[in-house]
Amino acid sequence: MTVLIKNYEEIKKINKSCQLAAQVLEMIKKYIKPGISTEKLNNICHDYIVNVQKAKSATLGYKGFPKSVCISVNDVVCHGISNKKEFLKYGDIVNIDVTVLNNNYYGDTSKMFVVGDYVSEKTKLLCLTAQKSLYKAINIIKPGINLNLIGKTIQKYVESKNFSVVREYCGHGIGKNFHEEPQILHYDSDYNKIILRSGMIFTIEPMINLGKHYVYLTNDGWTVKTQDKTLSAQYEHTILVNNNGCEVLTIRKEEYNKIIKI
Repeated sequence: MTVLIKNYEEIKKINKSCQLAAQVLEMIKKYIKPGISTEKLNNICHDYIVNVQKAKSATLGYKGFPKSVCISVNDVVCHGISNKKEFLKYGDIVNIDVTVLNNNYYGDTSKMFVVGDYVSEKTKLLCLTAQKSLYKAINIIKPGINLNLIGKTIQKYVESKNFSVVREYCGHGIGKNFHEEPQILHYDSDYNKIILRSGMIFTIEPMINLGKHYVYLTNDGWTVKTQDKTLSAQYEHTILVNNNGCEVLTIRKEEYNKIIKI
C-alpha cells in the first residue's frame, strides 16, 4: 500500500480546494428551509462552485454520479441524489457533502443541517455525536500513532451514546486523486496498521446511525440507507498530519473554537 506524502506546494493547493469546499457549506446554510427542494440546493451549490469560486464539482459525473453535491436526508446514510420532487420538511436532518476540484487538487467535507427550529432531543444528540466523534478523532492525530486509533476512538465514543457506526463506507486519502490510500475506517479494526507521518492528507467522515449499523444500497446504485429506517448523521473533514499534530484543512468559521480537546 502506497500512502502519498504531500510536499509544501501540494499541501498549499489541497488547502485551497478544502477552503473552497468549506465555503460552500457556509454559503448554503441560509437556504436550508422547509419547502425547498434538494434539487434547488444542489443547483445553488453548483452555481456557487462554478460561477463564484471558478472551480469544479468533483462529484458531478464521477463514476456516473449525476449531481454536484451529495444531499442525504433523514435515513439516507450517504451519496443521496437530489431530486426536484424531494422537499425538505420541518424536523428533517440533512447532510450536504461537497468535494471541490481546483487547480487539479481535491478538497472534501460535509456537515449536518437541521430543517426548521425543532428536532427531537434524540435527533439532536445523534447529529452532535457524529460531530463530536469526528472532533475526538481529530484530537488524537499526530505523527507516530497507529491509523487504527482513529476508528477505535470514534466507535468507543459513538457506542457510549448508544448509537452505531456504519462499517461499509470509510474515509480516504485525498490530493491529486479524489480517493487515495489509506482507507480510514471509523470502527475498531486490524485492517491496516499504518503509522501516521507528517504530510499525509486524508478525510475522516463517520456515519452514525440512530439504530443498528446495517445499511443497504438502493436501486439507483448510489443512495445508501439504514436498513431499519432510522436516522443517520455524518460529518467530514479533510485532515493534514503535520509535525505538531494535525490541521483541519476544511475548517469552517463556526468551528474555530470548537475543534479543541473535548
